[in-house]
Amino acid sequence: MLPMTFKSRISLWIAGAALGVGLLSTSVSSHIPIPPKKGEIGRRESSTPAPSFALIDQFGKPFKFTPASGKLVLVTFVYTTCPDVCPLFTAKLASIQRILEEEKRHDYLLLTITTDPARDTPAKMKAYAQAFHAGFQRWHFLSGTREALAQVWKEFGVTVKDLGNGQIQHTNLTTLIDRRGIRRVDYYGDKWQEKEILKDLARLRQTRAQ
Repeated sequence: MLPMTFKSRISLWIAGAALGVGLLSTSVSSHIPIPPKKGEIGRRESSTPAPSFALIDQFGKPFKFTPASGKLVLVTFVYTTCPDVCPLFTAKLASIQRILEEEKRHDYLLLTITTDPARDTPAKMKAYAQAFHAGFQRWHFLSGTREALAQVWKEFGVTVKDLGNGQIQHTNLTTLIDRRGIRRVDYYGDKWQEKEILKDLARLRQTRAQ
């Protein structure tokens, strides 16, 4: 048997996770991303301070994020019934987490924030996370009230539109925050690769060591 390529494993992972949490519904059409603004394409370096915020984690408990926590933080925005792009982001982050844990790197935090507060309850966020075998010690899946989330979206520059029929249009953003609480790299769209983020994480570790 020929070895399975990484891309094939990701595809099977997404399909299995989608079935596991009921993502593949005939009532949900493809995710339509918000058209990117100027500069919101690909990888972009940044020096913007990250915001602090308080939301609810996948266990229904309050979660407070304070920048400058001493950890390297990856933040991304998804909704659990998204059938394509969001599971791809999550599968890539799951791969990154697996590699970091294998390397015994415990200086990171992953935050997945919903763009669909009406449907993404803590229980749904937990089921979604479990479908990707997320390690909850360093990966939090966050929901909350629309008011609380709208403030977080605004502070991260994420536009969210509810198109009805369970379809959410939102900015495809993954952002990397350094130990001092500064957004160092924004990854727009769905073309970024795990090795790209792992390289940026290593670069930020090296910066601290100097």
